[in-house]
Amino acid sequence: MISLTENAAKHVQSYLAKRGKGVGLRLGVRTSGCSGMAYKLEFADAANPEDHQFESRGVTVLVDPKSLPYLQGTELDYAREGLNEGFKFRNPNVKDECGCGESFNI
Repeated sequence: MISLTENAAKHVQSYLAKRGKGVGLRLGVRTSGCSGMAYKLEFADAANPEDHQFESRGVTVLVDPKSLPYLQGTELDYAREGLNEGFKFRNPNVKDECGCGESFNI
């Protein structure tokens, strides 16, 4: 299960409405960074046949099969802290993160 906080869901719904198209949010991981893996996040215009689909607070979250084991149980939040704003990942599978917060390992 992948879930969104209320703030994250509102942000995604607002962005999709402004875009005028899209079926939801695509979440994945890729090999990158000093700790080994980094999150991929994009707005999806269509679901792929192999995607796992989750519904959270009215938002469809799409995850490819290879990324799902690394993301299982993740909660996605959207926060504003001073001049910075963005998505925050609360992933229970993460064992270690790099100092800059851009990558992680499991």
